[in-house]
Amino acid sequence: MAVTTNTEHQTPNTKRGILSVVATPIGNLKDISLRAVETLKAADLIACEDTRHAAILLKAHGISTPTTSYHSYTGAAKAERLEQQLREGKRIALISDAGMPGVSDPGVPLIHAAIAAGVPVEVMPGPSAALTALVLSGFPTDRFVFEGFLPVKPGARRKRLEALKEEPRTTIVYEGPHRLLKLLEEIEAVFGDIPLSVSRELTKMFEETRREPVSHLRSHFSQHPPKGEFVVVLPPKRSRPHDEA
Repeated sequence: MAVTTNTEHQTPNTKRGILSVVATPIGNLKDISLRAVETLKAADLIACEDTRHAAILLKAHGISTPTTSYHSYTGAAKAERLEQQLREGKRIALISDAGMPGVSDPGVPLIHAAIAAGVPVEVMPGPSAALTALVLSGFPTDRFVFEGFLPVKPGARRKRLEALKEEPRTTIVYEGPHRLLKLLEEIEAVFGDIPLSVSRELTKMFEETRREPVSHLRSHFSQHPPKGEFVVVLPPKRSRPHDEA
């Protein structure tokens, strides 16, 4: 049976809280929905990756709701405490540093715990670095796969890239500035000099998207040290040079 998110008609003895999963801007603070702002203001507590980072967004929109940290280092005990507060009727909003909570961040355990406990969960849709970079790439968007961050260990990383070589869908990958050049080197070794789309600092002042062969991108970022967070988009097999459709 589906769980309703409408708590208005719950009696005091059965009233439970609600977990609101709220997408936040990936760069530009104006990229937040009216519904998201209203939800954050109405919440009893906001669980966020970094309270200092969240404070910038909340202050910009006049939100004074108390915050608490919830990230990969807070552990299961913190999720249990938040779950208990939900059971007691608290309205908790979950946000990440940027984008949709639960996508390449530690929000999933809390969402899972709330669902398992029968606590209503609602999602405020909004900004996504992956989808923004996908559309900017110009590659096919009818079918795509999100890989997030690839394995850090070279062997596992190379194995994952080898598997993606035959991928018939456009592939989206996240990468940090310190490993971007290594990733580009490995992509060229596995795929050849294929075209890529590399986006950085999306929606921010220095937003940049480069659509070039891997070799050109390696040359560019060798001369201009990578800064910011990157989204790398690989074309599907059918769209790569020398590959059969």
